[in-house]
Amino acid sequence: MKNIQILSGIALIALGFTSCKDEKQENAKKTIDSYVAYVDSVKNVKADDLKADWKDVEAEYDRRAENAQMALADIKDNAAETEKINESKIKYEEFKNEMAVVLAPPVTPKQKLRNALFGEGKIGDDMSFSWVNAQNIHSVYQQFVHTVENNKDSYSREDWDEIKLMYEALDSRKNTVEKEGLTSEDNRKIAGLKLKFAPMYTLNRMGAKSEENKAAKK
Repeated sequence: MKNIQILSGIALIALGFTSCKDEKQENAKKTIDSYVAYVDSVKNVKADDLKADWKDVEAEYDRRAENAQMALADIKDNAAETEKINESKIKYEEFKNEMAVVLAPPVTPKQKLRNALFGEGKIGDDMSFSWVNAQNIHSVYQQFVHTVENNKDSYSREDWDEIKLMYEALDSRKNTVEKEGLTSEDNRKIAGLKLKFAPMYTLNRMGAKSEENKAAKK
């Protein structure tokens, strides 16, 4: 009888451990499901409507993602739950990229001009030309001069002033690059582009100013 009671006690303890284990696993699954549901709910909101609260959304996402990842340890066979988490991560990253476009500051006319002259985002407010080197400086001049040539009739006086500022900054960078291995062939080609740019700038800048004066008189 005593042995039966002992065995019964052991069985109850084992059942208790099993029950606790099952409960822990169920809670872990709920945590993961909550994370998945959060990502789905965020994706169902228009990006424009989340602009004001985006920092809070990101903070909540990070909290839930961390909890979901930790919950995997409490699930014995967690392949399905791991896949759920990975799928939601991909969904969130895709939506985050959409938000990056919405949250990006508007591109000013000056920045649009710089993007056209040098490439998207190459020159910002810091006016850094450190990315220009002996290997690419000829192509940089080439893009700059050809872009100006193709659009010279549409530039305002302010545009030409900005173009001159950028041109002088590029020339300053060239002085540095010449000491870093600029080939004589590229130097010759750049000289040809500079000869094309100088009169084009002078004539068109004067023309733009003249047009603005006429418009002002009217």
